Amino acid sequence: MQRKKIDVDVIKDVLNAALDAFPNSTFIKSLALQYEERGGLSKKQLEGLYKKVELLKTIPNNKLATLEAVIRKKPTRFKSPLPGSKPLYTKDEETGRLIQAILSKYPQHKRVLYLQSKYDHNDLLSPMEISELERFNKLL
Repeated sequence: MQRKKIDVDVIKDVLNAALDAFPNSTFIKSLALQYEERGGLSKKQLEGLYKKVELLKTIPNNKLATLEAVIRKKPTRFKSPLPGSKPLYTKDEETGRLIQAILSKYPQHKRVLYLQSKYDHNDLLSPMEISELERFNKLL
């Protein structure tokens, strides 16, 4: 952030006035220390400072208005909501219908029973196994 006039630092003036008004406040002390070390404060920290000093009569209204303008100028950060949970594996309904159609005609077909157990346990069927099911279905 580039300042036009280096001599004017409203946030520092407000922090110093707040330190004079609340000498035992650890919140104000930590804000002042962070402002000195990092050169700035976050929007939430500035809002906390503003709420703390808005009732003080020793701080001029123009400095409070400038502090409020700095707060409004800073971007508000939002956390996006978590995406909805979805199952890791979704069963292919067409494969299930193929298996049921084959087993309705031949209930003891061992290969199809094996593929049905894989399907029921949510194991992925390879493309070769799916093509095998389609071939069995065509033979019916």
